[in-house]
Amino acid sequence: MKAGFAPFSEKVTLLGGGELTPASVSDCLTRAPNLVVCDGAAARALEIGLMPQRVVGDMDSLDDATRARLDPAILHEIAEQESTDFEKALSTVEAPLILGAGFMGGRLDHELACYNALVRHAGQPCILVGERDICFHAPKPVSLMLPVGMRVSLFPMAEVVVDGAGLEWPLDRLRLAPWGRVGTSNRAVAERVEIAPNGHGLLVILPRAGLDAAIAALAG
Repeated sequence: MKAGFAPFSEKVTLLGGGELTPASVSDCLTRAPNLVVCDGAAARALEIGLMPQRVVGDMDSLDDATRARLDPAILHEIAEQESTDFEKALSTVEAPLILGAGFMGGRLDHELACYNALVRHAGQPCILVGERDICFHAPKPVSLMLPVGMRVSLFPMAEVVVDGAGLEWPLDRLRLAPWGRVGTSNRAVAERVEIAPNGHGLLVILPRAGLDAAIAALAG
């Protein structure tokens, strides 16, 4: 971590270069008040009247006019090209939880890379927040308080065996894999939904309305 960049004691809103609306950003900041942006998203943050506390990335998308408006002390430049800006942020930002907005709904290859990064950086809890859905990695059992009837989808990024309760189609030592069976379009039939994978690699996808339940499950 760059000298002087201490861990955040409260949740972080992280902005990327995908679909972003002021309402969505405000919604995230209400729940996660510290603002960090991936380099190109700094311009969008300033445009909607927000000053980031930290800018992370290789800075190839940070234009000169935007850079001039930022305190150099908040820039965390990582020049290597082997990882995405989102991955750079996950590996350098320490916080109880990150809400990532602007990482879903844009380029598909960028979005897939973000899901890959969620799994590979399981030590930093993060929920990707889109305009319609949210997604997070569940490397260990999670308990979600959800409205009955809410869609609950599970997508494996690796082979994983899942147990659980509270879903219409039960999870009973169900083996999932990206090349085999997946667990999309399930539904909550109880207010408490338990999902217990036997290892890393399981993505949980919920409607946007499930955001507070996901925050409670991951951050307490």
